[in-house]
Amino acid sequence: MTELYDGPVIDPHHHLWDLSLQRHPWLQKAQASGEEMVFGSLAPILRDYGIDDYRADAARQNVVATVHVEAGWSVAYPLEESRWLDGLDCSSGVARRYIARVPLDGSDAMRLLEAEAENPNVVGIRDILSWHPDAAKSFALRPNRMGDPAWRAGLAHATQLGLVFDLMLYPWQMSEALELVRAFPQTLFVLNHGGSPADRTEDGMALWRSGLRAIGSEPNLRLKISDLVAYDNEWTLESLRPVIEHCLDCFGPSRAMFASDFPVAGLHASFDEVYQVFRTVASQLSLDEQRALFFATANDTYRLGIADPAEIRSGCHV
Repeated sequence: MTELYDGPVIDPHHHLWDLSLQRHPWLQKAQASGEEMVFGSLAPILRDYGIDDYRADAARQNVVATVHVEAGWSVAYPLEESRWLDGLDCSSGVARRYIARVPLDGSDAMRLLEAEAENPNVVGIRDILSWHPDAAKSFALRPNRMGDPAWRAGLAHATQLGLVFDLMLYPWQMSEALELVRAFPQTLFVLNHGGSPADRTEDGMALWRSGLRAIGSEPNLRLKISDLVAYDNEWTLESLRPVIEHCLDCFGPSRAMFASDFPVAGLHASFDEVYQVFRTVASQLSLDEQRALFFATANDTYRLGIADPAEIRSGCHV
C-alpha cells in the first residue's frame, strides 16, 4: 500500500439541472408518475441541482474542475443545454467543460455538431446507446444504432470537428462497440460508468468482464469508472473493489479516470463515500498512477488545460 491520494481532483462526469425549465423528460416523467427507472426510485434527485449543490457535495474532495455531461435535455430544444451552462457562474471550476447531446442520426445532426463545436467549452458529444429489451431499463429508443450508416456519418463529422465521443452502453453491446471503435481509429471514445455492469448474475458479470477485456485493448478508448453503485445498490468496499480492479486491469491508470456521476450516484452513496472507495482501492498504486486516475487522464482527455497539480493554488478548489 502506498498512501491515499490527496492531490487535486478533476471530476469528469456529473450533471446539473433546473427542473423549473422543464427540459428533462426523464425527470419530469418520474415527477409525474413516481415510476422507477433502472436506478430505482428517482425521488431523492427530483430537485434542482446547481453549482452550489455540487460544491456542497464535493466540498471535502479537493475537486478543482469538472466536466458536465449532458443530462437528458430534451432533443426538442437543441443547443439549449450548452447555452444554459454558459450562463452559469463556472468560475469555481464546476462545468469547466461540457459533453453535449446531439442525436447523431438526426436530420439536423451536422449543423448541431458544428454549432456545439464552435463553443470552446464543448469538448465532446454523448448520444446514449444503452438499449435493453425491457423498455424501463433502456436509454436508447432502438438497438443496433452503432451500425447505422446515418449515425456513423454523424460520428465521423463529430470526429472531424475534434470532439470526443462519450460511449454509454450495456455489456451485451460490447462486441458491437468493439467493431465501432476499431472502425473509427481517429475518434477518441470514452466508455461511461465502467461499461455498466448492470446484470449482477454470474453470467452477467462474466459477460461484462470479457467484454471490457476485449474492448480495453483499443488505444482510442478511455474509461470512466463512475456510478458503480447504481448497479450494486447494497455495495460495500469489498463488493466494489473487484469491479474497479478489473477496470484498471483492462485499461490501466493512464487510460482510466474516476468520476462521480452526481447527483445520480447520490441515490445510493454520498459523494464522500464514492471517493473514499476510489481512494482506498487506488492506494495500492503508485502516486503517479493515482494522479492519472484522479486528475491527469481527465485533464488530457477533455482538454481542460489545468497546470500540474504542484502549480495549482489552493484557492482554486471548488
